[in-house]
Amino acid sequence: MRQHSESPYRPFVRIAATAVPREAARSPGTDGLIYNGNSCKFMDFDFDRLKQLTETSGVPGYEDRIRALVREDLEATTDEVRVDAMGNVVGTIEGTSDFEVAVAAHMDEIGFMVRHINDDGFVQLDALGGWDPRVLKAQRVTIHTEDEDLTGVIGSVPPHTLTEEQKKKDPKVEDVYVDVGLPAETVEETVSVGDLVTMEQTTVEMGDHVTGKAIDDRVCLFAMLEAARRIENPEVTIHFAATVQEEVGLRGAQALGVDLNPDLALGLDTTVANDVPGFDPADFVTELGEGAGIKLKDSSAIANPKVHRRLRDVAEEHEIDYQMELLPAGGTDTGGFQNTYGAKPVGAVSMPTRYLHTVTESVHKDDVVAYIDLLTAFLESETGDFDYTL
Repeated sequence: MRQHSESPYRPFVRIAATAVPREAARSPGTDGLIYNGNSCKFMDFDFDRLKQLTETSGVPGYEDRIRALVREDLEATTDEVRVDAMGNVVGTIEGTSDFEVAVAAHMDEIGFMVRHINDDGFVQLDALGGWDPRVLKAQRVTIHTEDEDLTGVIGSVPPHTLTEEQKKKDPKVEDVYVDVGLPAETVEETVSVGDLVTMEQTTVEMGDHVTGKAIDDRVCLFAMLEAARRIENPEVTIHFAATVQEEVGLRGAQALGVDLNPDLALGLDTTVANDVPGFDPADFVTELGEGAGIKLKDSSAIANPKVHRRLRDVAEEHEIDYQMELLPAGGTDTGGFQNTYGAKPVGAVSMPTRYLHTVTESVHKDDVVAYIDLLTAFLESETGDFDYTL
């Protein structure tokens, strides 16, 4: 049985310093304050839950740990939860009409798989998702073996010891070696080909931002789970889908689009915010602190004009900050749903994010609030009577 708390668009929650049930911990407080340990400050969302989601490992095809957290949330907030053979999780809130909406945020994060252990005990990797090899040097990683999690480092040779030829060489993922600080024979006994590797990083508040690994796409997953918690008695049936294998080709969403066959689909994902030194403003795509992104297009989909216009209208009606997003390259689960079982009206809400596909991905707290507000308001106002045909 699903349980709901009140669903205003900007609720405040009180987090107690002592352990309490999750439903109680996330219920709205009376004074608009949130307590973290002994400190007290204004906070518009459950940072501790976001931190847990981002720090939990889950690479494409092996999303087990993050899936368990998502399932726990959805079982408390939706009417039915199911998991398919690929590992997609769907929590459904039944509406009063026959119209069905699918909302999709992917669970997987970019990572690696062990492909080789050399004679000296150094571990070589195969990428799961799109990595820029330049950002991997001097990073800590976790190797998830059958029996334990091992900390390792991707070392970096001191620059003054490099030859001119080595300095000119373009880095590649296959040239990366992980040092786990153990004798070669111990590494060979402990680590196996196929073991999974994730980046080791904590999620922290940094001024007005939140930064860490796997912000892509756990921040949107968090927003989706929060919307499911807020929404009561919708007029349409809503499928909250946590998808798998997005980072290797939208595979979970493509399969799920066939299985669900919704009347409308919304993709939830991060997007580029190049609002940093070195970029022309025309290339920013989005800017942190300017509100939730409403997608116009990316490489995988062109949003239905009526869908993105209604998203904009909802944002303006509820005075929610937003910005229009046009992404020249990159795709999302939106594309996975658009034509997998016939033509579907699709749209997407995007989270402006700096430093994507690194361990320092950063989002603005105000954008997180706006994102949750817009998603919730859009779904609560969907009646099934809007005509999205062109």
